[in-house]
Amino acid sequence: MTYLHINGSDLYSEVDGTGDLLLVLHGGFCSLESMRPVIADLTDRHRILAYERPGHGRSADIDGEYSYAQGVADAVTYLDALGCGAVDVVGYSDGAIIGLMLAMAHPQRVRALVAISANLDPSAFTHSLEAACVPLLDTSMIARSDDAPDVERMHYERLSPDGPEHAVAVLDKLFRLWSTEPHIVPADLAVITARVLVMSADHDTIRPDHSVLVAASIPGAQLCVVPGATHDLLAERPQLIRDVIAAFLDEVGRHPR
Repeated sequence: MTYLHINGSDLYSEVDGTGDLLLVLHGGFCSLESMRPVIADLTDRHRILAYERPGHGRSADIDGEYSYAQGVADAVTYLDALGCGAVDVVGYSDGAIIGLMLAMAHPQRVRALVAISANLDPSAFTHSLEAACVPLLDTSMIARSDDAPDVERMHYERLSPDGPEHAVAVLDKLFRLWSTEPHIVPADLAVITARVLVMSADHDTIRPDHSVLVAASIPGAQLCVVPGATHDLLAERPQLIRDVIAAFLDEVGRHPR
């Protein structure tokens, strides 16, 4: 296994494939395992750069709290450590937030961005007070099983160097992060110069109107709402998501700005 020392932490890293550089940013309480269904077919056209943030997957936790700003700083340092300039980025959930912030703060480093289930602030969640008057799709027809295994928890227990019992501490810090951050002003997204594809699911925990807001605030951005899926859309609709991402990145490669 390969680890890189990034801003005081040893982060698990994988590099695979050939072609245009593609940085992969996983979600909160996820590992790279959750991203594999999405990036599986991309290694023949992209050199995929992927790492696991502190407290996730194979990377040990840190003593302090998590922040999206630190996530951006780690992403920049990771790219520097690999000697990379501009890259394409695919981020999911927390990784998508980091991707948006990276594209805003370091436009020269992001050529294209796929932001999957990103939110600009905590009001975006379907259970937030701000969602009280917003029409939402009926979830009764979406197949769910309360007995379904917690796949991310299983990955954590198998992979974490901190041991299975440390999951509680990681989740506590993540819930504090999710309830207080990020704070991205929609108008500030106008500084993004990268080509952007915003994706979410029609039954996501991120409200549909919020995903529309994200896409509408970024010049030239595209929007894809995945049908019949939840916040677990990567596992629920992997082939559709792969096809959409591949087509978007191919278009960027053919018609770069």
